[in-house]
Amino acid sequence: MSASDTSPEDLLYPTLTAQGRRTLAWMREHPAAPIFRNQSGNKLLASEVAQLRVFERSVLSFDPRGPADWRDEFVGAVFASVPHFRQRGPAPLRFEEIATTSRADLARDVASFVPDHVETARMICFHTAGTTGHPMIVPSHPLVAGRYLAYHKRALAHAGITPDYGSGQVGVVLLGFQQRCFTYVSVTPTMDESGLAKINLHPNDWRDPHHRSTWLDAMAPEIVAGDPVSLAEYLTLPIARAPRAILSVSMMLLPGLRAQLEQRFGCPVLDIYSLNEVGPVGVFDAAAGGHLLLQDRLYVEIVDSAGMPVAPGERGEVTVTGGFNFCLPLLRYRTGDHAALSTHAGAPTLVGLAGRQPLRFLARGRWLNNVDITHALKDCAIPQFRLHQGADGMVTLQLAAGSVAAGAVAALTSLFGAGQVRLAPLACDDKAIQYSSDLPGALV
Repeated sequence: MSASDTSPEDLLYPTLTAQGRRTLAWMREHPAAPIFRNQSGNKLLASEVAQLRVFERSVLSFDPRGPADWRDEFVGAVFASVPHFRQRGPAPLRFEEIATTSRADLARDVASFVPDHVETARMICFHTAGTTGHPMIVPSHPLVAGRYLAYHKRALAHAGITPDYGSGQVGVVLLGFQQRCFTYVSVTPTMDESGLAKINLHPNDWRDPHHRSTWLDAMAPEIVAGDPVSLAEYLTLPIARAPRAILSVSMMLLPGLRAQLEQRFGCPVLDIYSLNEVGPVGVFDAAAGGHLLLQDRLYVEIVDSAGMPVAPGERGEVTVTGGFNFCLPLLRYRTGDHAALSTHAGAPTLVGLAGRQPLRFLARGRWLNNVDITHALKDCAIPQFRLHQGADGMVTLQLAAGSVAAGAVAALTSLFGAGQVRLAPLACDDKAIQYSSDLPGALV
């Protein structure tokens, strides 16, 4: 078949079967289906599906108590093949002497962090808004995207759940709750082409808001995943068919919301610490008192403000090396999140993790997800900002010196109304807490 004969569906789903096509059509064309605004596929070749099955077995069987004997070899490979590190000169003899990197470094020139040998033809680029005032692009690949499932399965296995969805079923529904959201349907080849959908629970993406629960019950996904903001909305829907498990990702899940979700749906709710740059890092375990680490080739250390390791059990910044994204190998990457590193039954555990909190803003009498604020500001040429809503409803936009404020103020005024936005200088120069509020109910 020539390139001119290749359909868009063939490019999105290279291994798609007739049953897979029926599953896609069922999700898209159900009478209560949402408005799917985008297209996305697994883009996996048959050989890559086979690779992912092998990869998954290794992830599910690895022992987290073992030594990171791959680390030194990884450091050498990164200094040899990644332009950003190669320009630093030879790798230091001691690992702790390697200068740390941050999101700001990636935002400035992410291309210099991509290894020389990575082919760009099939690279995928994810745009991230972030919480630090450093929007950036994360380079990835269909194989990398496919690897997420292995770590989610490891987290589910910790809760005693082995996913068994397959052909003709919907395995996973990813939830959003934003004014604007990337939505699509796909299939998962390693799970016998079970259905996967990303939907937006915001009423704007449905012909009838009541269709949300109708469609979800018809799909009956085995796993539902979302951030705490979307899961709080999911909690309000009259769902009749509960999932086997709920995964909370992207933001900090507070215990109160987790308890409500578990009581309402009668299933485990897994709080997964995950980053766009790193993928799933850990899953919360009450007995361990923290997040058990999930990845077999991710070295986690806790550092102080100077980038030096703290004493065992002390709090500091979570810093990572390695990862499963071969398009973005990380070396002493400061996440901006804070915790202490302990052990539970010999396994490394992040204790007291203080990450990004799900926050909403009250605008013209309705709540907005903080992601909607990021969307409103996406075209503004501001390198860093912080937004705070006071108890009186006024929002204060803090900008770094030299920022052009007019566009940002106009964008926020369109959301909050005239006279509701004021400017202030941004004092901090690194990881600002981007969103904060004094309003009751703002923290989900």
